[in-house]
Amino acid sequence: MNTEKAAEANSEPAERVPHRCLVRLRGIYHSLKKAERKAADYLLAAPDAIHQAGVVEFSTAAGCSQATVVRLAQRLGYDGFPALRNAFAAPEPEVPYRDIAAADKPQVVLRKVFANSIQALQDTLAAIDPAQYDKSVDALAAAKSLAFFGLGNAAVVAREAYHKFLRIGVPCHTAEDPDLQLIILSNHLERGDVMVAVSYSGESKPIIVAARAAQARNIRVLAITNFPRSSLAKLADLVLLTAVFQEHINGEIGSQRLAQLAVLESLYVNYLLRCGANARKALAAANVAIGLNKNRKFDPSRLEDL
Repeated sequence: MNTEKAAEANSEPAERVPHRCLVRLRGIYHSLKKAERKAADYLLAAPDAIHQAGVVEFSTAAGCSQATVVRLAQRLGYDGFPALRNAFAAPEPEVPYRDIAAADKPQVVLRKVFANSIQALQDTLAAIDPAQYDKSVDALAAAKSLAFFGLGNAAVVAREAYHKFLRIGVPCHTAEDPDLQLIILSNHLERGDVMVAVSYSGESKPIIVAARAAQARNIRVLAITNFPRSSLAKLADLVLLTAVFQEHINGEIGSQRLAQLAVLESLYVNYLLRCGANARKALAAANVAIGLNKNRKFDPSRLEDL
């Protein structure tokens, strides 16, 4: 049973799990061992009992060892079981995730999609490790060349990042074709450069192959993924987590690209600030160059251009 099915089977109790805890649990549930899943399933099924239970009571009710309960609490980001229990004791404001139903009117769908997107961005901001983020900014600023790789939807995100960094004069590369990715790593990047790997699942085989190839050449791998225990996250030198789980009516994960783009946009802005005048000069030159493709110069100070 995955965490979505577990939550669905206990839909009302799961709604009373602290939101941050639920987000973390969704991110690691698929990687939990059998005993840890027993503890996680009990947590989802009986959230109202957690804040009053001791570790002995919890482990007995869940059918696992006390050590397993403590280990699950730590994997969920708490110092130990007491911190987990305290999180369940403190009421949280209602989280505005909303499931989209086939009968919803267009304006209702609009509001739900926006509410879910806003919540996904807030959850992603909370999920990012500040130390990993600072190291990521440092790594990008120190690199001579960058590569942005992804497959499918993630390739669109990687290409957007590539365009942004290219406009400020950074030698960078992108490709969706797995063979071209390996060629770029072999011929255009070297020790100290950075490969940014975008993968929601963290299990895209060509991206993992590229990450291993990069590390073999001492190229640092920065992973942007949704799952901290995924193959890519375990392999990467640096990991920035998104936290997007809400599904649309067709099962597609909504807002995953939005969260990935926001993370990359923030890295881009930090790079621009870190590199100062040279990057801004290159950006100005690029804007002049692409102005040739505009019918007329865009002036944001003119009301008719807004």
